[in-house]
Amino acid sequence: MAIFQYNARTISGEAKSGQVEAPNMELAISALQRRSLVILSLVPAEDSLPWYKKEIFSFGSGIKLRDVVILSRQMATLFEARVPVVDSLKVLSNETMKPKLKKALTEISQDIQGGLSITQAMSRHPEVFSDFYVNMVRSGEESGKLEEIFSYLADYLDRSYELVSKARNALIYPIFVFIVFIAVMALVMVFIIPQVSKILIESGAEIPIYTRIIMSLSDFLRSYGIVLLMLIVLGGLFLWRYSKTEKGSMAIARLTLETPVMGEIFRKFYVARITDNLETLIVGGVTVLRALELSSKVVGNALFKQMIEEAGDAVRGGVPISEAFGRYKDMPLLVVQMIKIGEETGKLDFMLKTLARFYRKEVENTVDNLVGLIEPVMIIFLGIGVAILVVSVLMPIYNISAVL
Repeated sequence: MAIFQYNARTISGEAKSGQVEAPNMELAISALQRRSLVILSLVPAEDSLPWYKKEIFSFGSGIKLRDVVILSRQMATLFEARVPVVDSLKVLSNETMKPKLKKALTEISQDIQGGLSITQAMSRHPEVFSDFYVNMVRSGEESGKLEEIFSYLADYLDRSYELVSKARNALIYPIFVFIVFIAVMALVMVFIIPQVSKILIESGAEIPIYTRIIMSLSDFLRSYGIVLLMLIVLGGLFLWRYSKTEKGSMAIARLTLETPVMGEIFRKFYVARITDNLETLIVGGVTVLRALELSSKVVGNALFKQMIEEAGDAVRGGVPISEAFGRYKDMPLLVVQMIKIGEETGKLDFMLKTLARFYRKEVENTVDNLVGLIEPVMIIFLGIGVAILVVSVLMPIYNISAVL
């Protein structure tokens, strides 16, 4: 049960305020209306608290994809054991350590007790359950196969999580090393090079051109380093805002796919996600048109999103999926041919599953090879950078020592 704070008036105009307890807001409204009250405002009690009593910091309470994977697996197990839906949600709510997830599951349980379907209750929590997830659950409710649908969802989300983690983890190491290298070089330029420059200038010895370049760069960083850092931050904010616009998201999506080496990995990644989404939705009983619509929302790339939306419009007009996808150069020919075979043989879901597995494996193999290549490349890059700095500093000092 939830508690709601209300402000209302009686039929005679008398002001009333207080709290009402109900499973959800709809039932709270009904309870107040039965008292012949005209509702002016109705909010959850926690929203009516003053700011100093609210929970301001909630570190570690965010809901991650892995949490939803585990939740789906647990739901499938409980449904297979014929545990009622409300009881299943209460058990999971009591077990979870995530405050936001606990709250969502509690509210879903209360909504179902109040007469809503599982789909309607879950759709009220988009921060936990996406449109993709809700539509899969809807198909499970309509077909009476909720336990199978939750198993499909758990398997699908698990595959998606592993693929995203694989791609993300491949980038963490080089990005971390590059940032640390830049930070160390900046500190050397700002604090060490000026001391060395003073010694070289006072000695009166001839300073090589490469050392003068390093000294000039050091002077620039000391004079304008803060300005440069601010420009980088402002540039990053501008790119972030630009990426939120339709034109910006399309430009970044195209740049992502055309970047050497990484572009091909991202293309395979998105194709794997599209085929996996479509296969999961179609097997779950979702219509092809609805499956295309939902896949466009979760693909994660504006270019592929537009492609799927346009393909969906073409399919709605009577065009086969293979022909609709075949109009775009970014969709691999193999995908088009395999989907065409699936359409002709009536085994579209099997072909999509085969394609998803193939491209998922391609991404994993390419990422593994890239990780193996990144380490020696980074070592060479760092070695060259350090060598340039050391030679620029130590060689003039050595020359001065030799003269003395």
